Amino acid sequence: MAKDAAPRLLSGGNPQIAKGYGDAVVQSYIDAMPDWKHDVGRRIDALVTEAVPDVVKAVKWNSPFYGMEKDIWFLGFHCLTKYVKVAFFKGAQLSPLPPGTSRQADVRYLDIHEGRPFDEGQFADWVRQASRLPGEKM
Repeated sequence: MAKDAAPRLLSGGNPQIAKGYGDAVVQSYIDAMPDWKHDVGRRIDALVTEAVPDVVKAVKWNSPFYGMEKDIWFLGFHCLTKYVKVAFFKGAQLSPLPPGTSRQADVRYLDIHEGRPFDEGQFADWVRQASRLPGEKM
């Protein structure tokens, strides 16, 4: 892919971004998020960074990940057709529980839809809680 070529969008509008570590690769992913999802991605990233200033960032499997050390993650998100899915990898230990369940016992989700604001204060609290839990090695 040429340097100035836009990333390809996969199903659901999820940007195809090469695996990498650091803020720059996460910003590339967010920059490539389509339409209203772009603003949601910016806000998620800002809230995580404000809540956990020393957060470690990466893009793996075409999704941004956030953790307290390399390859140990507490949160990730992904673009789907009608929403942005935020995964708290140890979400079953958060209080109150994030609303979305998973087939994996520890994982809880927050789905953010266009035109439906989410509770940013609660989100930031979940991020702080999640950052203090043992992360998920991926």
